[in-house]
Amino acid sequence: MSEEKIEKKNIKEKKSVSKSAAIVVFWGLGLLLASVLVLHHNPLADQVTEQMKKVSGCVLIAFTCIIFTIYYERIVTIPVELFQSRMLIWKLAKNDFKKRYAGSYLGIVWALAQPVVTVLMYWIVFDKVFDARVQFVAADGVEPPYVLYLMAGLVPWFYFSEAISQGTMALVEYTYLVKKVVFNISILPIIKVIAATFIHIFFVGILLIVAVCYGYTPTVYTIQILYYSICLFLFVLALSYLTSALVVFIRDLQQVITIALQIGMWATPIMWNIKMLPSDNMKTLFKLNPLVYIVNGYRSAIFEEVWFWEHFYSSTYFWIFTISMFCIGTLVFRRLRSHFADVL
Repeated sequence: MSEEKIEKKNIKEKKSVSKSAAIVVFWGLGLLLASVLVLHHNPLADQVTEQMKKVSGCVLIAFTCIIFTIYYERIVTIPVELFQSRMLIWKLAKNDFKKRYAGSYLGIVWALAQPVVTVLMYWIVFDKVFDARVQFVAADGVEPPYVLYLMAGLVPWFYFSEAISQGTMALVEYTYLVKKVVFNISILPIIKVIAATFIHIFFVGILLIVAVCYGYTPTVYTIQILYYSICLFLFVLALSYLTSALVVFIRDLQQVITIALQIGMWATPIMWNIKMLPSDNMKTLFKLNPLVYIVNGYRSAIFEEVWFWEHFYSSTYFWIFTISMFCIGTLVFRRLRSHFADVL
């Protein structure tokens, strides 16, 4: 046997061992999470609801593990490509952000103007005109100002809305790159999501400044804003791979997403509190929206002295859902990638 064939055989064997090890580790983590989920007990919670959460959580874990096992090579390809192209991704993301406001006199100011005006408009209408109440008690037992409560919900929502809108149209906007044979198009959605992150960082800073002005100085719990920002980044990235692939073939999807964002803003407790819902079943139904976990998380980081792992079921559900969505999104993206250039 020639040296070249021996080398190829060794590489193939290493890949097979690596694949087996990765699958074993993934299943091990899944079983560990399922065990923790089953053994977790909250005596204050409704037992029927708690059992439903455990069953649905275990089903989602099993589904994710099975998908990962069957489509391992297709799923891991994109994360590997992203890691290998990390320097190019960072450079293109900065260029994309600068290009978006190039040619205008005020430049980046326009990126900040709309969210600021939106916050002021909602604050005036709901707090000053309709005299809305938060119905939310902070860690010190004092009801937080409505404008601060509103901002803590709108900041992550603005990021999600901008990132999913831009990420969905990534392939369509960069058609000239998609048609290049040598260009790795799998990096395009993450470029758009990172570009949206720059503005989000600015607004998180403004949120913290407003919180300090109202007497909510940063504590060790405030660090959780970084955790929830990472959660939101990964969630919107997972969605972007799915929507960016589908919108190439179904252009109406862009309009559907626009309408969904309008509905989602009211379906997510941004201007209202989920505690206002009359029944536990309705609360559970609304919490199926992963953004509820994010929005409440931002508020917890400022108002409450609660760690994210104390919201056990919500944290577990969010990560299982996000990982499942990422697996589905990358599979669809990989499956359709060979047809992008032909359609565009």
